[in-house]
Amino acid sequence: MSDGDPKLQDLNRDRVGHEGKRLTTDQGVSVEHTDDALTAGDRGPTLIEDFHFREKLTRFDHERIPERVVHARGAGAYGTFTCTESLADVTRADFLSEAGRQTPVFVRFSTVAGSRGSADTVRDVRGFATKFYTREGNYDLVGNNMPVFFIQDGIKFPDFVHAVKPEPQNEIPQASSAHDTLWDFVSLQPETTHMIMWLMSDRALPRSYRTMQGFGVHTFRFINAEGRGTFVKFHWRPMLGTHSLVWDEVQKIAGADPDFNRRDLWEAIEAGSGPEYELGVQLVPEDREHDFDFDLLDATKIIPEEDVPLRVVGRMVLDRNPDNFFAETEQVAFHTANVVPGIDFTNDPLLQARNFSYLDTQLIRLGGPNFAQLPVNRPLAEVHHHQRDGYGQHRIDVSPVSYHPNSIAGGCPALASFDEAAFRHYTERVDGAKIRKRSESFKDHYSQATLFWNSMSDWEKQHIVDAFRFELGKVQRPHIRERVVQNLAHVDHELASQVAGGLGLPAPPAATSNHGRSSPALSQDRQPQSAATRKVAVLAADGVDAGSLRPVLDSLHRLGAVCEVLAPHGGELDGGIEVDRPMLTMASVLYDAVLVGGGAESVRSLLNNGAALRYVAEAFKHAKPVAAVGEGVELLREAPLNDVRISEDGLVVDAGVVTLASPGENGLDAFSDSLAAAISGHRHFDRRLELVPA
Repeated sequence: MSDGDPKLQDLNRDRVGHEGKRLTTDQGVSVEHTDDALTAGDRGPTLIEDFHFREKLTRFDHERIPERVVHARGAGAYGTFTCTESLADVTRADFLSEAGRQTPVFVRFSTVAGSRGSADTVRDVRGFATKFYTREGNYDLVGNNMPVFFIQDGIKFPDFVHAVKPEPQNEIPQASSAHDTLWDFVSLQPETTHMIMWLMSDRALPRSYRTMQGFGVHTFRFINAEGRGTFVKFHWRPMLGTHSLVWDEVQKIAGADPDFNRRDLWEAIEAGSGPEYELGVQLVPEDREHDFDFDLLDATKIIPEEDVPLRVVGRMVLDRNPDNFFAETEQVAFHTANVVPGIDFTNDPLLQARNFSYLDTQLIRLGGPNFAQLPVNRPLAEVHHHQRDGYGQHRIDVSPVSYHPNSIAGGCPALASFDEAAFRHYTERVDGAKIRKRSESFKDHYSQATLFWNSMSDWEKQHIVDAFRFELGKVQRPHIRERVVQNLAHVDHELASQVAGGLGLPAPPAATSNHGRSSPALSQDRQPQSAATRKVAVLAADGVDAGSLRPVLDSLHRLGAVCEVLAPHGGELDGGIEVDRPMLTMASVLYDAVLVGGGAESVRSLLNNGAALRYVAEAFKHAKPVAAVGEGVELLREAPLNDVRISEDGLVVDAGVVTLASPGENGLDAFSDSLAAAISGHRHFDRRLELVPA
């Protein structure tokens, strides 16, 4: 077919390149500013007359049908929220007004960047969205597992998501930030720096949705019965502590079980060990709004807990899995503007954009305006209004009127009286010139990134450096790598130098001096410890010493650990030890710890099994607890485990490796206790790992 063929010309006539062109609207109107929405004053609310902002967000919201543009891959569960401390002094919200009051909830966890078919364990932000079915209507706390975000103004959201999505020419890489367009964007947008530090940390690799924090991100506003406002930030804290995976591990899990996190949530709930979280709030009186060295309306900033301590006010337990993934988890619709009396917004420009964007997105994704009638979205509070018809209408309205005011239906549904629990917006003076300008109080992009870096333990810092080296090592354009390293020099010179060294770049000059401040609450180094729900791979074969193994398993079971016996074959081993799974169908990365049973014949079989040696070596490399009893210690010697002491006779505990070569009744008790303590500690980064084979 020649270039002059009319059919080929028709196919290509809509191909458009942007090289050397000016940015315009859909109507061809030139645009001179696209980084800030139109607001009333530099800290005022976003104005709906900003047609460029609305067009940009609307077009972005409607880019995918029917999959969510972001947060496409998720898992959900039902549960109950219980208020444990009344907040009636600061909010009218009924579900927070009385200790002991229970409210049904639905929670959806998700990754952000990948499609529905991507893996669970990618390096990414995680969504943590909670729908409270309160007596006053539905309240949606739509959060993430990180307390800050990449951008300050929602008009930049399409740009950021387009940058982090796969490259447009080949749809590669899937669910990954390790590519040129993302790093080109963030290196040109210093406001992303704080969030990028979180993304490069282990917070982007959660072990489980059950061990993952959640944050409301924005500063919201509580309003009490007297109309007084209080700024509030929301925190979910997992009762099991906040724990993560490591990078080498998550890549292997993506192959061994791409459904790792959603499977973990489902199985834990089915086993009666569903996740539990505390709800905490940080409260700031309005007269303290400007007491900080950052702006409370800036979504790229946290309020350090050392400055405003967390007040724990509730507890949430997830205890029921959905009956149908599509009908519930996929069709659930969250919206930041779904609020109840006593909770209101601030002028955070990112929050204001979300308040527009979520509803707009649901209209196209769920096929029309009646998605709130779907069972998972339907409020428990009665619904009475004059909205009619439209796609997906399930209500059969029998009222003769559909307008207000009316006399035919006696004026019903009637308006609430002033003293009833109706929603009333917070009374706030708003004025200012119509401008596109970022507030000067939003201009510090580095001090909290430095605060985060200073708050990390040595092993957390090393993981951040390694993450930057990996991600930037995937970037093909040298000038992007160089620009990121130069930007990191504003965070910490040692960080920038280590990243540069790993990329073969010269260390950049120090841009600013490190302020030295830290917030210990940001580190994962000290977390609640428990063996409950931890998964232990128990390696055994025919001839296993059931007499020494069974008491250990019984002890771990009593603590709530999940022990699965893996053997070269299915069925049953000596001493009535049931095999849960053939060893080759699983992998060490799917477990939190590895335990090798005793018995000479069993250990000989395992020593001849490459998979068994790989389980031990890989678990050790990933800093997991490794243990062996009786002759099982021989397998650990063969692994090998670098510079770790292994029992010759009595109990030895070294860097999360627990061994007992000569078990006796009393010795088994001490071995079980030591193993439980090692498992409760999650990971043991005090061991030497660099020479352990992959």
